[in-house]
Amino acid sequence: MGIVRTVIWVLLTAVLVIFAMANWIPITVTIWPGSVLDTKLPVLILAAFLIGSVPLWIALRAARWSLKRRLDHSERQLADLRAMANRPAEPVAVPAAAVVDPAPSPTPTDLFPTDKP
Repeated sequence: MGIVRTVIWVLLTAVLVIFAMANWIPITVTIWPGSVLDTKLPVLILAAFLIGSVPLWIALRAARWSLKRRLDHSERQLADLRAMANRPAEPVAVPAAAVVDPAPSPTPTDLFPTDKP
């Protein structure tokens, strides 16, 4: 797959170089009244592309930073949970006063009383 990507980049670069050579003409750009800039057309196109890509680049960097923070937080939580799961169980001491004898189980005569004395 890397060779396909390389071929595409080489072709794109060749097309851009041919475009720049065919349009290497001086142009005059009025930045604001009283300020004029003489430059070549491909340089102006490249500058416009770079200026236009800055907001997208900033948005992508902010999203990447936010996702990285969330991932780091999740990894820390996972490490804490694994540490708790791998910890040996501690014996629980039950005080003697808390131990209650179970109630005696009922006998069949308690469940079905008879009228005989």
